Amino acid sequence: MTIDFQKSGGLVPAIIQDAQTLRVLMLGYMNQEALKKTWETKKVTFFSRSRNTLWTKGETSGNYLNLVDIKVDCDNDTLLIKVNPEGPTCHTGADTCWNEKNEKDPLLFLKELQDFIEKRYKEMPDGSYTTSLFKDGLNRMAQKVGEEALELVIEATNGTNERLIYEGSDMLYHLIVLLTSKGLRIEDMAKELEERHKPNWKKH
Repeated sequence: MTIDFQKSGGLVPAIIQDAQTLRVLMLGYMNQEALKKTWETKKVTFFSRSRNTLWTKGETSGNYLNLVDIKVDCDNDTLLIKVNPEGPTCHTGADTCWNEKNEKDPLLFLKELQDFIEKRYKEMPDGSYTTSLFKDGLNRMAQKVGEEALELVIEATNGTNERLIYEGSDMLYHLIVLLTSKGLRIEDMAKELEERHKPNWKKH
């Protein structure tokens, strides 16, 4: 990793991003010593321009920024640091320095779920229901999607909202298993829906 500390007098901006929610939490500055300490301790350390010294986020509040990854931009003068925060990031007590809630979008879990299902597909561990679906073959996987879709319809017309969500989740899970077996992703369906949302989209 090559970082141009000299371009801005020995400091580079460090954008802090939650590795799970992908929210930008704060902006700080680092010199070479702060970056070195961050790598060594796995706790994000900045250089304070007002106090002219290093400071580790959380050293007084306990709200540490636990290091996950560091990337440098195309000009080698800005860092993107992904973290797992402990508690709020801002000194005001807010989740972020822009007073935003640091909450994970539930839709992001669909990607995580497919990542997990793909891992099952590669490893095929014994005793896993997902493994059994893959072993049963394409026809059985497709049949399960149909069965769950029917149960979804029944709950939508004659059931409760709670059961509707339950059966819909079953259907979505089995659909992702089917997609995985075909080498496809749930994101492929999202892209298709995005295309359909464009004004010039035509059904084909």
